[in-house]
Amino acid sequence: MSTPQTVVITGPTASGKTAVALQVAQQLPCEIISADSALIYRGMDIGTAKPTKAEQSQVPHHLIDIIDPTESYSTARFVQDVQRIIQEIHARERHALVVGGTMLYLKAWLEGIDDLPATTPEVRSAVQLQALEHGWPAMHAKLSQVDPMTAARLSPNDSQRIGRALEVFQMTGQPLSALHTRSRMPSASMFHAGGASDLPLQPIPMLSLEPVHRSWLHERIALRTETMWNEGFVAEFERLSQWPGIQADGPAMRCVGYRQATETLQACGNLHTPEAKTLWKTLTSAATRQLAKRQLTWLRSMPSRQIVAADDEKALLQATQTVIERLSRA
Repeated sequence: MSTPQTVVITGPTASGKTAVALQVAQQLPCEIISADSALIYRGMDIGTAKPTKAEQSQVPHHLIDIIDPTESYSTARFVQDVQRIIQEIHARERHALVVGGTMLYLKAWLEGIDDLPATTPEVRSAVQLQALEHGWPAMHAKLSQVDPMTAARLSPNDSQRIGRALEVFQMTGQPLSALHTRSRMPSASMFHAGGASDLPLQPIPMLSLEPVHRSWLHERIALRTETMWNEGFVAEFERLSQWPGIQADGPAMRCVGYRQATETLQACGNLHTPEAKTLWKTLTSAATRQLAKRQLTWLRSMPSRQIVAADDEKALLQATQTVIERLSRA
């Protein structure tokens, strides 16, 4: 085969990334590395639209089901893991497909991750107490005053990242966005082809599936939300809620769909009524559309990406062929 390559397949949620990667893997020797911060959790399959067991059996997958929903996983750990796994895949003379839409992961890996100061338990506790008193939307508004650039790319309910940004500001007196330009860990934007140090460095291509018409993506999001409910999301959420040590405000339960289930449960008393289904679908579809909007904003800040139109099955087939052509060049 040609020299093992690495290609990134990204795009907003529900844009067809998994389908394209699986189609590529049917034609070329590949392994898939997930770049999705929700797929790392065990027991969260339906609500995260995780590749099915049948799909995972078609081609080796990595960074899926690697931690319990009570555990934490950092961007820095992702960067370390993806570098190691790519080297292992290339050693097996297979191509590596890095597939996902967690833009923070991809940006940190490709452009370098900031070596930011650690915060103290005292500062962290102070931020959490303020959030308990005022709520995370109010904390987001506070962040907008001291660090508008960071606040603009975060959801008002993204408690983890809002809290981190406020902690950094309290520790350093400087906005997180200003610190992003300093003291960065090495990036992977340039790789030795096939992992061999005696071969020339080359950039890692990033193919981004982006809809020309946003309505197409919104239709897919609505269909995915309906499918999740019908495939047993409620039972999955109830099992997850009983997981020993699970916290309603933990990173796993803040994933889109699960957070909205908590809100629906609080509003309706249970999740087994037509009213609950309607409310959950409305909340989840809206949150997913907002997620897609933020992902597209991130992507616009990554000009090296190659945009592939994603508006129908024909476009996704073209995306598959584009990836295959890139991998075949060596």
